[in-house]
Amino acid sequence: MTDEPDLPEGEARLQRHTTSDVVVDFHEYRNAKDPLPVTFHRRELDQILWVYGRMVGEGEWRDYAIDHLKDRAVFSVFKRSGEMPLYRIEKNPKLAAKQGAFSVLNVHGTILKRGHELAQVLKVFDKVLRLVET
Repeated sequence: MTDEPDLPEGEARLQRHTTSDVVVDFHEYRNAKDPLPVTFHRRELDQILWVYGRMVGEGEWRDYAIDHLKDRAVFSVFKRSGEMPLYRIEKNPKLAAKQGAFSVLNVHGTILKRGHELAQVLKVFDKVLRLVET
């Protein structure tokens, strides 16, 4: 009598033990099976949330969502939570060597600014002061 379950009819006990002789590193298997999603680093989120807080204070933005996908990370900004996002701040590491990993897109999907440095890309939200003559 053994602790092993009964084998289906026609399967030999030797065939069952040949697969257990292979040792697989679980970390390597998991990374190969399900690659980790792209995420924003803490400093990147700090920069984004600083701009978000400023815009909320001005009454322009009200809600946000963060999506961590396999190929990119997205910070979406909403005027109202039931609508389409006004802006999307995206991080796409595949474009880091080309146009830059960071980009800001509007509601229609048009790229407003793209670059290698997040701080430079977020300057698209800075207000330009104009002289008003009365």
